[in-house]
Amino acid sequence: MSQEIMNRVEQSCLKADVPEFEIGDTVDVHCLIHEGEKTRTQVFSGTVIARSGSGVREMFVVRRIVAGQGVERKFPVHSPRIAKVDVKRSAVVKRAKLYYLRDRVGKAVRLKERRR
Repeated sequence: MSQEIMNRVEQSCLKADVPEFEIGDTVDVHCLIHEGEKTRTQVFSGTVIARSGSGVREMFVVRRIVAGQGVERKFPVHSPRIAKVDVKRSAVVKRAKLYYLRDRVGKAVRLKERRR
């Protein structure tokens, strides 16, 4: 009974147009930033290294290199603060989580591109 109620509440919070992307894709995540009265869009570009959860609780992790340091950011898929997710390129991967990229530097971070 309580599970059914939770499912109904979650259905109202789901986005209708969920972006389609996979692990290994290089994406641009457009985030809405609220600063006082103003709202602006900030783009976070990087490689999707993980997806987890389901329904409203579905999350994805994007990793990029900034000034020689690895930066990872975790985003909720159904968040209203995510304006859109643009897929720039896709890669061929054999794993569900690409945590091994954390230990790699330079050209070793590159992934083989998937032809569409």
